[in-house]
Amino acid sequence: MQQLIELSARMVREGFRRLLVIAGQPAWSEAQASTLRDSLPGDWLWVGENSGWSQHIQPRALTTLLGREFHHAVFDAREGFDVAAFAALGGTLTAGSWLVLLTPPFALWPQQPDADSLRWSDTAEPIPTPLFIDHFCRTLRDDPQTVVWQQASPFSLPDFPPWPEWHAATGAPEHEQAQILEQLQHMPPGVAVVTAPRGRGKSALAGMHIARISEPVTVTAPARAATDVLAQYAGERFNFIAPDVLLQQITAQGTLPGWLVVDEAAAIPGPLLHALVSAFPRALLTTTVQGYEGTGQGFLLKFCAGFPQLRHYTLSTPLRWAQGCPLEQVINALLLFDDEPVVKPPTGDITMQPLSARAWQETAAIYRLLASAHYRTSPLDLRRMMDAPGQHFWLAWRAQTAVAALWMVEEGGLSADLSQAVWAGFRRPRGNLVAQSLAAHGGSPLAATLRGRRISRIAVHPFCQRTGIGSALIAHARAHTTGCDYLSVSFGYTPELWRFWQRCGFSLVRLGSHREASSGCFTAMAIIPLTAAGEALRVREQTRLARDLPWLADWREETLSLPVVQSTTLSEEDWLELAGFAFAHRPLSAAYGALCRLLAHTHLPLLALRGQVSDGESEQALCQRLSLNGRKALLLSQRQECDQALLHLDADRALKLKTQVQKLQFF
Repeated sequence: MQQLIELSARMVREGFRRLLVIAGQPAWSEAQASTLRDSLPGDWLWVGENSGWSQHIQPRALTTLLGREFHHAVFDAREGFDVAAFAALGGTLTAGSWLVLLTPPFALWPQQPDADSLRWSDTAEPIPTPLFIDHFCRTLRDDPQTVVWQQASPFSLPDFPPWPEWHAATGAPEHEQAQILEQLQHMPPGVAVVTAPRGRGKSALAGMHIARISEPVTVTAPARAATDVLAQYAGERFNFIAPDVLLQQITAQGTLPGWLVVDEAAAIPGPLLHALVSAFPRALLTTTVQGYEGTGQGFLLKFCAGFPQLRHYTLSTPLRWAQGCPLEQVINALLLFDDEPVVKPPTGDITMQPLSARAWQETAAIYRLLASAHYRTSPLDLRRMMDAPGQHFWLAWRAQTAVAALWMVEEGGLSADLSQAVWAGFRRPRGNLVAQSLAAHGGSPLAATLRGRRISRIAVHPFCQRTGIGSALIAHARAHTTGCDYLSVSFGYTPELWRFWQRCGFSLVRLGSHREASSGCFTAMAIIPLTAAGEALRVREQTRLARDLPWLADWREETLSLPVVQSTTLSEEDWLELAGFAFAHRPLSAAYGALCRLLAHTHLPLLALRGQVSDGESEQALCQRLSLNGRKALLLSQRQECDQALLHLDADRALKLKTQVQKLQFF
């Protein structure tokens, strides 16, 4: 222990932080962590599900601490390893800190189910994650600066070479910060973005800028707790407003004066961020270029490209620790945080090939390509790619450079009973995004029995986009896919994106009824049938969409390439749909077209249904007018009115369908 104490003092002088992995049985490893806490003064934040330590937080809540600083921390990965939280914790530690990682014994760890896998594997129970654990252990073996303490082996510290003394930042602007502050001081109206890895002083820079200018300033961020550093430098001019509250102000007042400063901007949903930025003459956005908060390269490509007056600045020199910090280097190696700028177009002939999930070097290439194209790519995706079941990958290469990547996921294959229970709204098993949606919102109770392969992500090298490589890779994968009924994709609908999927051969089978918070777009789903059963599903769902389209106000003006169907009669499928709404748990959005046709065939008052479906009255106003206590009471009233209307039209048929539908919850 004395060696560790001496090394800790040296780390403060050198400006270093280190990872200490303690691998062993639970009681033993926690005892060693407690000894360290008692021997080394510090904050000693414990990150894990359970702990008796005074400073304790669960991994999923760690993002609320981004922007804060701690001296020493313990991350408990003995039952589950949330690597995004682990990386975020590393970014909060000050120079001289230890990040103590508790793990199972290395020999047992690959076979041990990981509780965190429930978040990303789409499995009912936790699964072992041998590929990621192997990657983790190889990273440790290749890293000479990490300390590993295994229960089965005597503890010894490596002989680390000396490092020059580090001089901490004084609080005054450093060279890079001073240059950017000068540019911001005289910036005309527009948007400035500062990207950097953690610890480079982005938040401090934003606070310094606020303190220097005289114009009004509004600060926002994913969480107020994450703005401590910014607030410290901004002083009395710090004026924080939460993103959702700020949007309400903008909606009520229109444009606002002065500057908007957004800390950790990539962690705010793109549509919301765009609405906030567009309301101010000037905006300063800071964001981390590492994947646990959104990658800087993808953030610039996807979000910032929409602002023609964008000014982009970077910070490269660490301020809160020394250059070459061992903790930063090992986290970067473990989670592939090498968000290098793309500088040169790849050349050469294109080759395409499928990849096994165990071909780790190629899987890493896919992940890096995804990170450059999608600013929401995160370590969660890395875990899923390596160990989740049912993953399929295709890569297009030019020489040694990956230029396009396709990631597909197996879906469907549910039993007939389970698929019908999903259709009725009685069950929602994990995973199967498109397959379940085609049952839960589509017209076929057996839709989820078909097997599909969903395109989860497609990414094309920035210098190779709009050259046909992406569609060629999809065509290649389609030609070589066997054992399933269709390929599918779920995407945030824009006309341009739909044209791409349409050119690839996809047909629309579902249109969403509300905008997604993450994209600001309506969800659309499309399939390419590969078998006769898949083709029958396509025809059925397209016909259903075409019948419903006259009542889907948000979609009427879109060019959707649906068959021409003009029918307002109540079909057999309508009766089944209405029975699912009235007698089971089918959502109103799924039954919307059938409900419109029902209301045209009955003269009953049906106030709750007509108010929302025919008159477009808001749920809040409708509840108030009908003296209903909230959305649940409104939905119950609407189901009862549908029941009443069906009985009025054909009581025998309605009762038979009621018996048939309600049986679906028992299997």
